[in-house]
Amino acid sequence: MPRRLRRTVIVVAIIVAAALVVWRATRPKPVAVTAVEVQPGLVEATVANTRAGTVKACRRARMAPSQGGQVAELRVHKGDHVKAGEILLELWNDDLKAAVALAQSQTKVAAAQADQSCTTAAASMREARRIQKLHRQGLASEDQADSATSAAQANAAACAAARANTEASRDRVRLDQAQLTRTILRAPFDGIVAETTGEVGEYVTPSPPGIPTPPAIDLVDNSCLYVSAPIDEVDAPRIRKGMPARILLDAFGNHTFAGHVRSIAPYVQDVEKQARTVEIEVQFDNPKEAANLMAGYSADAEVILSSRDHVLRIPTEALIENNHVLVFDPATRKLQSRRVETGLSNWQYTEITGGLHAGEQVVTSVDREGVKAGASAIIETAKARP
Repeated sequence: MPRRLRRTVIVVAIIVAAALVVWRATRPKPVAVTAVEVQPGLVEATVANTRAGTVKACRRARMAPSQGGQVAELRVHKGDHVKAGEILLELWNDDLKAAVALAQSQTKVAAAQADQSCTTAAASMREARRIQKLHRQGLASEDQADSATSAAQANAAACAAARANTEASRDRVRLDQAQLTRTILRAPFDGIVAETTGEVGEYVTPSPPGIPTPPAIDLVDNSCLYVSAPIDEVDAPRIRKGMPARILLDAFGNHTFAGHVRSIAPYVQDVEKQARTVEIEVQFDNPKEAANLMAGYSADAEVILSSRDHVLRIPTEALIENNHVLVFDPATRKLQSRRVETGLSNWQYTEITGGLHAGEQVVTSVDREGVKAGASAIIETAKARP
């Protein structure tokens, strides 16, 4: 080869190599993306509470004596299990107990006096009948007959008065016993003492009208629990009583509890500086599963409006504006923008009714820098969600 031609070939080769180096250095690097395969599965339309809900007991009594007084006995403490009818607290009531005892004694006296009066009345009636018989036979005067009849009537009236006095004495006993009962606090149902306020020797008073005060004893029945949760007023009309729901508790991580809507408030809550909401109550389907829960837990309730199984679905975060997704093309290793048709949707999955086929890979990391249609990409992970 002539020397000049050789130099020309070398120069051209150097230029081509340099151009190749520059092209490789300046071309866009593939962007790393996460993607999942389009696969059939379950999709649900759901609504959830806008603010944290609360686990509540079906029965909870914040109790205090109906009258003020000094605590004489506090028979329970926080955490105690009690039975219905068990005495929880008793105010000083020696005077009322004495009044009941006195009224009972007076009732016994009145009953004895009534028996005496009625015995006398019965004897007078027999005597009056005997005199009347003798009068008809001409053996007793009319004055004697009238006198005997009047005495019998008077004694009968005295008997009736004595019996009425006895009944009044019994009513007095019932009144004094009712006054005594107001100083004793009993459990209205089986439950757990959540809180007690006050100690022996301290004074307790009922709450004045419109001014709530801490209850003397807070009793909770944990055998029946439900979740009270606020739902946005826009979503509330779609919820119906009996709809299935999922309950999530912060204290139990991702574990879900099955439930159903047991009631929907008939009004919208209008709280200042908060969105208007409708309160719903979600009952636990399995009471045994909820047996270890406690009233007061924060909770979220997700109501299932409708569901479809074995339909094509994608993660909801894969959707971008105007129902578009980015599809990874394994042939060109580039991202393609594609419009899709959707059906049911929630925060986790969206049903695909058109625009995608099973097995295609859609990008879920759409918020990463450089992720756009036409960009070269490499798949970081390409497995479907469970």
